Amino acid sequence: MTDLRSADGHLERLAREAEAQARAENFPVALRLLPRGPRRHLSDVYRYARFVDDVGDTADGDRTALLAAVEADVRALPNGAARLPAVTPLGALVRSGTVTLQPLLDLIAANRMDQRVRRYDTFADLLGYCALSAAPVGRLVLQLAGASDPGDLARSDEVCAALQVLEHCQDVAEDAAAGRIYLPQEDLARHGVEPAALRRGPTPDAVRAVVALQTDRAERLLAAGPPLVRRLRGWARVAVAGYVAGGLATARALRRARFDVLARDVRPSRVVTAALAARLWAGRGPGAPARSGSDR
Repeated sequence: MTDLRSADGHLERLAREAEAQARAENFPVALRLLPRGPRRHLSDVYRYARFVDDVGDTADGDRTALLAAVEADVRALPNGAARLPAVTPLGALVRSGTVTLQPLLDLIAANRMDQRVRRYDTFADLLGYCALSAAPVGRLVLQLAGASDPGDLARSDEVCAALQVLEHCQDVAEDAAAGRIYLPQEDLARHGVEPAALRRGPTPDAVRAVVALQTDRAERLLAAGPPLVRRLRGWARVAVAGYVAGGLATARALRRARFDVLARDVRPSRVVTAALAARLWAGRGPGAPARSGSDR
């Protein structure tokens, strides 16, 4: 077992890399619109989530042991004894009761699952994974906003699951190269898709059909987004409108690319994302996307 002392150097390096990656991605860019306090807290949450994912995905050595070391540090937050640079900024939030430990621990549990589960039989099984890998981030955002209504938490869980599913759709080849398949096995089997078909190259029609199905499901989950945004106020409304808009824009980008996720890097337009976010923040619906004949 790797203890925290022997793991410190490696984990600190991963924490620095997670911070650099966080600065380069769209999420922190959107945070510039928010007041300094919430922006700092959300950045800390995002950096922690990115760090835990990196430990589970790219760390050298025994990742299970490293995740155990991270968990030990998270559990030390209430008494002020945490040491890792991606963990310690959350200490004041935990000790004040603003955020709870459970979402932080759930993110570690999701990465533990990644060490032993490489495929998901059904979409329901995949949603179970999303409840650990994605929903905790949304719950942390709502905790920071002081929004604890059970209905809002449920809507947030659906939005976060949609965002995770859409990310899996974008990263089919990357995940397959790492030995992981997040597209449900029953859907792949129904369309006759073998694992080898999920590598780089022209996207077979059968793979496109499976990705289209997941995109449809994600869009249905995203329907919880506009009502959630309308119930929030202040910076939380801006932030969550941005998250929901990012999901909607990603789904539209996948449709526009005709679900060709193996031959190209399908990413949403920043202009479309910003326009959707503005509509959502103003309390208007996202509008109906233009669909091609293949978008059935």
